[in-house]
Amino acid sequence: MLLVEWQPQARESLLEILDYLGDHNFYAAEWLQRAIEDTVEALPQHPYLFRPGRVPGTREAVIHPNYLVVYRVAFDHIAIVEILHARQEYP
Repeated sequence: MLLVEWQPQARESLLEILDYLGDHNFYAAEWLQRAIEDTVEALPQHPYLFRPGRVPGTREAVIHPNYLVVYRVAFDHIAIVEILHARQEYP
């Protein structure tokens, strides 16, 4: 089974999103964190379940219409590259 590795930028983005959302709606931030964790935990079993990403070699899991987990599937691991709000300019 593949291991999941979080890139530093992805962790930082997740914390920023949760901090912002938590300032406005604690329960929404809690829900989003749980949804992202559940999705990421399931990736090793189904790494190609989600759509190909806009950046070649990536895939994008839509967590909610407004939030995406961008990841790469490598030979021996899955790298979580970025957590984005859908309105963010990416790449």
